Amino acid sequence: MIVAVNVLLVLTSIILIVLVLLHRGKGGGLSNMFGGGVSSSLGGSTVVEKNLDRLTIAAAILWVASVLALGLLLKQ
Repeated sequence: MIVAVNVLLVLTSIILIVLVLLHRGKGGGLSNMFGGGVSSSLGGSTVVEKNLDRLTIAAAILWVASVLALGLLLKQ
């Protein structure tokens, strides 16, 4: 069980790093390469950025859950 949680932690860490790097900073970002430059009429945020935000939040929640699960498993 500990090995499975460790693998999940490593995978979510890599996914989280990639997703954060795809976000647009002040001067643009890597998300523009994948169609992030197409603007939406809703608040200046694109559909790609909104979906990227959702994916990043989901990956972060999964990462936190795996850290907590690993901590509980190692405590026993």
